[in-house]
Amino acid sequence: MTSPFLGEFMGTAVLILLGNGVVANVLLKKSKGEGGGWIVVSAGWAFAVLCGVLTAVACGSRDAHLNPAVTLGFAVVSGDFAKLAPYVLAQLLGAITGATLVWLHYLPHWRETPDPSLKLACYSTGPAIRNLVANSITEMVATFVLVFVAGAIFSKAVSATGFPPGFGPYLVACLVWGIGLSLGGPTGYAINPARDLGPRIAHAILPIAGKGPSDWSYALVPVISPLVGGCMAGVAIRMMRF
Repeated sequence: MTSPFLGEFMGTAVLILLGNGVVANVLLKKSKGEGGGWIVVSAGWAFAVLCGVLTAVACGSRDAHLNPAVTLGFAVVSGDFAKLAPYVLAQLLGAITGATLVWLHYLPHWRETPDPSLKLACYSTGPAIRNLVANSITEMVATFVLVFVAGAIFSKAVSATGFPPGFGPYLVACLVWGIGLSLGGPTGYAINPARDLGPRIAHAILPIAGKGPSDWSYALVPVISPLVGGCMAGVAIRMMRF
């Protein structure tokens, strides 16, 4: 009973469970991983991408986008937008599901963590320095790199170098790790509208002990800016004819 919709849903759920899970592991009080730091977070997100992509493929989505910005970018490349709406819906629902599982997995730790901002950080991104213009540019640049380099990884020229079949997801995971290490500092590198919006919705509706507001005043930045960056990357790939 596999299908592309199921694949995008399951893959995104695994992505968020493991990705937001590593943030919770590092930030929540009395967690074994408390204080693990940025290297742990960025590595955890890279492995989350790898596991999410493999899950998506196994469940029926050969594309394994897990990200509306990626779906939009490659729709621009191909000129075919038929997958955009169903994939985005599946990705958003998967993200909400994954975020809900993070809440359940760390259930006793929310009450032990007094700072509401740390709880929100386990769900959605926030800027180190709040400047909406600069934050938007950061997300656009990082998402452009994600989609453009992913396009390069799966291009005919790179494939012709003879890397083994199925090796692509490992390279994409390395790409996400590199983005986190190099470009993630200013905004926490959402680079994925579903990754930020889905968990932010979950944060707003779940009975998380001692939570604060969901910071909806910032929410458009990690939703709109990655879409713009992904679209720009799609245009660049189409022009260069990867």
